[in-house]
Amino acid sequence: MAKVRFAPEGWIFIIPVIILTAVALLLNSYVIAIILGLAAAFLINFFRDPHRTGSAHHVDVLSPADGTVVVIKDVADGEVWPGLTKQVSIFMSVFDVHVNRSPITGRIIHYRYSPGKKLVAMSHKSSIENEQNLIVMEDSRGVKLAFKQIAGLLARRIVFDKKEGDEIARGERVGMIKFGSRVDIFFPPDVVIKVNMRDKVKVGLTVIAEIGARDEAR
Repeated sequence: MAKVRFAPEGWIFIIPVIILTAVALLLNSYVIAIILGLAAAFLINFFRDPHRTGSAHHVDVLSPADGTVVVIKDVADGEVWPGLTKQVSIFMSVFDVHVNRSPITGRIIHYRYSPGKKLVAMSHKSSIENEQNLIVMEDSRGVKLAFKQIAGLLARRIVFDKKEGDEIARGERVGMIKFGSRVDIFFPPDVVIKVNMRDKVKVGLTVIAEIGARDEAR
């Protein structure tokens, strides 16, 4: 049986609730114990960090988040980063894994944190107006993509564990967003999108796009 892993950021929430549940049981406060127990179960589920091994093919882009595809569209060149004109957005509900992982193997060439609002993550305005991190990566072929960690209505903190200049591997943990959020991914125009609207995707496992596959076929 595979070992269940949890995001380290979660223990500060999980442990106190478990302790309070035990105290409530010792005091025979069963209703409070049930409520706290349900809260503990929710937190344990929320902060799980399952080990997944996705495709290692260099043209494959793995999903950086668990969730549901809510946007597939074209964007203006330079709106997010020069040369990136395709967008896929993934909405993360409170029941999804909230650990984020690198979609490709490459180097972080740009990182920017922007404070902002906490609009509902399903809103298109959230991609521009909400608190967010922008991460731009470049692989060994010179191919670039970008992704945003975007805070939602319930999100209280965006965690990003890497820095500009870091080399990271496809599927490597890069951070998480606590309590409901969204991740946007931006691609060059020759990308082949492999998901459809409302598809459920898995972080580090689902192939959401192929970059450079057409060049290889020539």
